[in-house]
Amino acid sequence: MLPISVCIISKNEEEHIEECCRRLTAYGLEIVLTDTGSTDRTVEIARKYTDRIYHYNWCDNFSAAKNYCMQKASHDWILSIDCDEYIESLDEGALLHCMECSPDAAGRILIRNRFTLDGQTSFEQVRVSRFVNRRYFQFAGAVHEQLVYRSQSMAPVASPATTPSIYMDKDSNVTPVKVYPAPITILHVGYDISEEKMQEKCRRNITLLKQELNTEGPDPYLYYQLGQSCRRMKDYEQAAHYFDAGLSMDVDPALDYVQTMVESYGYTLLDLKQFREALYLLGVYDEFSKRADFVFLMGLIYMNNGLFDAAIEEFQKSTLMEEFAVEGVNSYKAFYNIGVIYECSHHIPEAIEAYHKCGDYEPAVVRLQHLLPMA
Repeated sequence: MLPISVCIISKNEEEHIEECCRRLTAYGLEIVLTDTGSTDRTVEIARKYTDRIYHYNWCDNFSAAKNYCMQKASHDWILSIDCDEYIESLDEGALLHCMECSPDAAGRILIRNRFTLDGQTSFEQVRVSRFVNRRYFQFAGAVHEQLVYRSQSMAPVASPATTPSIYMDKDSNVTPVKVYPAPITILHVGYDISEEKMQEKCRRNITLLKQELNTEGPDPYLYYQLGQSCRRMKDYEQAAHYFDAGLSMDVDPALDYVQTMVESYGYTLLDLKQFREALYLLGVYDEFSKRADFVFLMGLIYMNNGLFDAAIEEFQKSTLMEEFAVEGVNSYKAFYNIGVIYECSHHIPEAIEAYHKCGDYEPAVVRLQHLLPMA
């Protein structure tokens, strides 16, 4: 049995808690649940899997609740997940090696976000720091909390020859957190919900984020999260305002959230039909074209500006890239857009070839059913 405690906070999560706990039992991990006021069967269901259940008075601060939960664990090594996150894989041998070699660094687990887009089930993947030794780390931030060192005195001195990469999840004056990719994959289903529930979640997050912004002052990470919440609510004007505010500050292009903020800003400009303004992202191409998502976005921007040859070039380039966040940007979605361009320009054989490369992607299948009788 691995000396790891899985810490979970909950409130009215009877829809997810069973699957969350059931998957964890396969790995023999201790489950520690901190409930913040459930009125449904969440606690009753969780008791089937653990007796380490605690109650915490909610104070509009996710970090406070998560830190309390970590204190209640039997082990120092903590994997922090939410009720709507289900473990998919964990390499025990590789994880033990990480624990031995990097006790004072944060393990960034791979989270696969499942959501519905245009009637299709889609996935977005991102690495997030969630696996740590509690002797060194705690959570900070009221919402979309981040791991930070418990004190500056605990922060280790980086040695490039012997330590993991330096990565800072949030721009601030605290010591940058050392991280490594932890061999853990989680499926997150919290975004695969009804529009009504998504709107409710976003409104809650916006309220908490604004409170934190008023308390902490201007912060690019808070602007990023506000922009993301507004974008999910389809309030594109406000989303663009917050993204612009965050990107106008001194941010590090190497940070994952900055990369995502730039891409989200580009999509927001497209949603606002500010196609020419979106072309300004060419000015940061070298910094952000290291993963397929940005290159794919540039293809869309060229496409919406009528620059079809340039668009095809970007889409083709994205299919050659391995690093991505949103599933399909380096495969079937890129080929589909190439097919659309060729079809609209009456290059039917080329369009059919591109659509064939999309596999069973439904929009491409529909176009093939239309075009093949004509070929």
